[in-house]
Amino acid sequence: MTNPTFADLGLTKTISTALDQLGITQPTPIQAQAIPPLLSGRDVLGIAQTGTGKTAAFSLPLIQLLTSSPITVKPGQPRALILAPTRELALQISDAIRTFSKGSRLSQSVVVGGVPMGRQVRDVARGIDILIATPGRLLDLISQRHVRLDGCDFLVLDEADRMLDMGFIHDIRKIVALIKKNRQSLLFSATMPAPIQRFADEILHQPVRVDITPETITVDRIEQHVHHVAQNDKRALLTKILGDPALSRVIVFSRTKHGADRIATQLERAGISADAIHGNKSQNARQKALNSFRSGQSRILVATDIAARGIDVDHITHVINFDLPHEPESYVHRIGRTARAGTQGIAISFCDETEYPLLREIEKLTRRTLDLAGGTPPSGPVASIRSARSGKSGGGGRGGRTGSSAGASRGHEGAKRHGAPAGQNPRRPQSSQRRATASR
Repeated sequence: MTNPTFADLGLTKTISTALDQLGITQPTPIQAQAIPPLLSGRDVLGIAQTGTGKTAAFSLPLIQLLTSSPITVKPGQPRALILAPTRELALQISDAIRTFSKGSRLSQSVVVGGVPMGRQVRDVARGIDILIATPGRLLDLISQRHVRLDGCDFLVLDEADRMLDMGFIHDIRKIVALIKKNRQSLLFSATMPAPIQRFADEILHQPVRVDITPETITVDRIEQHVHHVAQNDKRALLTKILGDPALSRVIVFSRTKHGADRIATQLERAGISADAIHGNKSQNARQKALNSFRSGQSRILVATDIAARGIDVDHITHVINFDLPHEPESYVHRIGRTARAGTQGIAISFCDETEYPLLREIEKLTRRTLDLAGGTPPSGPVASIRSARSGKSGGGGRGGRTGSSAGASRGHEGAKRHGAPAGQNPRRPQSSQRRATASR
């Protein structure tokens, strides 16, 4: 089936019509591959990152399955459980389900930390079909006997790799042990490291594997540039780059919470509207920052990797890696936020001398050399290794035009766009295309 419709996937006319009214007419690859087995009752192991449509991939069949067998819900006993690593992602999932299930009688509640527990207790006490939760707060409610999971027929684990990074794996095992064995389960993860694979083997029963790699995102739709810059000069360079109004909606990634706050403060002092979002912020502060960024009131959102997992904002023009991530898979996940729903995007990375090994790991994973936008790579043995590797593959990025980096005739324009001094041309891309991959 080349271009299936949602009806072709087995969704009811009611749901398909509702999607049409929302302007959602064509399933994404993750939806096309995950929805049919879920509707047939199979467990699913999905490898896909944010921006691929995975929330709809599990929420649409879940809504159909729940509405096709309506039962009277019992106080504190949800029929379906969705676990997410962060408050923002849990709220995003809740909003999507509310939109997709409009007109049905399905009830849902969100249980997350950082907010008073009283309202959450009252919500689950009324009886709900779908419970969306972060692991820590859910265990609190379970220990206080406000929630029971023995009647739960469906389990969804979203962003499993991030939950592992955040140390939730033991909490999740406790939660899963409380759910009945003959459930239907789905696990989504942006990457599939060995611990996640082992965990998936534990909780899933003969799952259908759906692997939507980020190849087309990292290679086909995102320009990727690097500035080699000293750590102490990064903030000045950031301010200079963001002085260009063409960078109209930007996420800046910081490795630490403190660093995110400092960057946002520096930008505000320079007259550039910016907000920071990270785990130390209160729920109200994080939601306020997201709403400001989504509405365009704030051009810049400075985020840490964990907090960014819940950011669902379209039309992000640029991603700037102020700090390179320690895990190259996180780089893939970061830059995918500027190429959502088939759009183009630009990713700019700052690399100081100590981060050079991280850059090499990123280029090894994505099988692409980032285009040079400014500065000079470190000299010495490390640079020689990189030069040899680049030379073996032809040197540069993928073939064809790569935005403003596509040749000397547009060098001045490209330098201005990516923050390089006038007259300094980015490196030409490679003549041969090199595909990205989702995991090591």
